[in-house]
Amino acid sequence: MKIDVLTLFPRMFEGPMSESIIGKAVEKNLLSIDVLNFRDFSGNKHQHVDDYPYGGGAGMLLKAQPIFDAFDHLQEKHPDTKKRVILLDPAGEPFNQKKAEELAEAEHLVFICGHYEGYDERIRSIVTDEISLGDYVLTGGELGAMVVIDATVRLLPEVLGNEESAVTDSFSTGLLEHPHYTRPASYRDMDVPEVLLSGNHKLIEEWREKESLRRTLERRPDLLDHVELTDQQKNWLEEFKRS
Repeated sequence: MKIDVLTLFPRMFEGPMSESIIGKAVEKNLLSIDVLNFRDFSGNKHQHVDDYPYGGGAGMLLKAQPIFDAFDHLQEKHPDTKKRVILLDPAGEPFNQKKAEELAEAEHLVFICGHYEGYDERIRSIVTDEISLGDYVLTGGELGAMVVIDATVRLLPEVLGNEESAVTDSFSTGLLEHPHYTRPASYRDMDVPEVLLSGNHKLIEEWREKESLRRTLERRPDLLDHVELTDQQKNWLEEFKRS
């Protein structure tokens, strides 16, 4: 996968994009990330990229020209890649695991990170996806881009050491993930459930599925409205509710 980020603060990406899972993916040539300062495309000697909004109002807006010219530069540099252009914006589609899985199928992602009060509306004409992390406002799109990149890159083939990890993550199945335990089997009077020590893989998988459902009911019952449950899961759900 190829990722380009258009930002006014490229140094924000120097550490996070070279560490942990993302850094290893780059080392393995499974991923390439380039960060471009679109201030370099401002077209004026003061390198201004913002201006006052027509019609008045508070704050400044990102101008269309630097973004368009930076994007044209990417088009010339990578003319043969099919690009998904992502605008980080509070008015965008709420980001979730399903969206991360969709983006992980893309060949080339381009992120536009804004600042100030907003964007010149014409920037949206080159955008394919508008994404929001939630109902709050950040000072810029950089942190949002990092979150989306991290959630997406870990889903790429061979990026995670265990290929089952991404498949069984919370939200990948529509439910929260089941509890996990490791050594020692007993710690401060808290014991690992017996079934996990039994070696019976069928019972272990059943326990995990049941506990995943239980945790979802307790912590995120809203998710159950969007999951197609099996008859067994429905029976467990009724059992949980009765207890």
